[in-house]
Amino acid sequence: MYPGSALRVVESCLVTPSDETPREGLWLSALDLVLANRGHTPLVHVYSASDVAAADGFFNVAKLKKSMAKALVPFYPLAGRLGADRDGRVEIDCNGEGALFVVARSDRTVEAFSGPTPSSELTKLFCPRVQPSSIMLAAQVTFLKCGGVVLGTAVHHAAVDGSSAFHFIGTWARYCRDGESAVIELPCHDRALLRARSPPAILPETVSMFCSKLAMHEHESSVLATKVFAISGDQLCALKRHCGGASTFCAVSALVWQCVCIARQLDPDATTRMNFPVDIRHRLKPRLPGRYFGNGVVNLFATAAVKDVVSETLASVASRVKATTEQLDNELLRSAVDYFEMEAAKGGRPEDRGNLPETELRVNSWFHLPIYDADFGWGKPRLMTRAETVRGGWVYVMAGCDDGSARVLISLEAATLKKFERALAVCGVQTSIV
Repeated sequence: MYPGSALRVVESCLVTPSDETPREGLWLSALDLVLANRGHTPLVHVYSASDVAAADGFFNVAKLKKSMAKALVPFYPLAGRLGADRDGRVEIDCNGEGALFVVARSDRTVEAFSGPTPSSELTKLFCPRVQPSSIMLAAQVTFLKCGGVVLGTAVHHAAVDGSSAFHFIGTWARYCRDGESAVIELPCHDRALLRARSPPAILPETVSMFCSKLAMHEHESSVLATKVFAISGDQLCALKRHCGGASTFCAVSALVWQCVCIARQLDPDATTRMNFPVDIRHRLKPRLPGRYFGNGVVNLFATAAVKDVVSETLASVASRVKATTEQLDNELLRSAVDYFEMEAAKGGRPEDRGNLPETELRVNSWFHLPIYDADFGWGKPRLMTRAETVRGGWVYVMAGCDDGSARVLISLEAATLKKFERALAVCGVQTSIV
């Protein structure tokens, strides 16, 4: 039993690759090293057991282990350990020691997860405790009292970004569901494709666009609250039309940015920034392989005066976000890689802790990631979400389950969150709280 929880661990073991894999130190790019201090990203997938699925050995542990062992062959870095090379640079020691696999039972039911928000309890109950911390991948299968299952995973951020993490989970699921007939896309492990140039060539605008430090701090007198807002498929289409045909990310982030500025009642002359990660795999020349396995994202800052974000139409705010991304070209992105490599040579910088100041917003889009492609043979998950507590000012945009809808997970000061809900209504967007 974990102290103070309704969870009983039944088994804990290591799953090793089913075939021989390369034994080597995997060099990490500067974009990997930037995220190395983030540690593991905990995720949960929640599954309901139907009569048909239950009759077919719902989440059979032996089958899950066997398919994971098979998936760890092409994804062999996840069976390794975080280490350092002779010069002290962080690397992945691809030693084949295996991924942590935990089986547990809980007296909770699926109904308790109609719309869970990230919390320390969710992490403690349903995501594996990764010990030692050098383990790259861990998974926990928790059987619920009602017959449902929660699959918790934790992948080290030094190894992968969201795109690569879901690539592995989807491959593991296909091996479990389809066996030897599974059709998979092999990952590309050539991280030297993101090697910095020598000598480096850093453009003047690089730091302001990619490398500004987030001024994180603790809210000493404010209580943070987190909610998930659902935007239906029809509402999302209407929002995108209202934003002049903008992409889902530009439209939703513009809505959130404007409503947060309104809710926080910021000084109109103050400067506000929205920070968001951008996948650069297809923006570089030559392009990175679509299945590049590693961290292929950079953080971008869109900056504006509060009075402009608040008073402009949503279409104008969405255009601001789009214009920021349109500045990205190969030379600017390579300049960012060069800069991060120089930072890594200095020892990098510690992970930012705490919450964002009121003028800052962080929007992470998982809308186009295959977060529901985790059908292990017993049906797709009814819900997928992050498990860890979200920090103040952080937002996640995720797709609904196969209906074209969106879910917006946002964490703000409790009083501000209520004002945010009212601002959404004023903007004409009627959302439901999941």
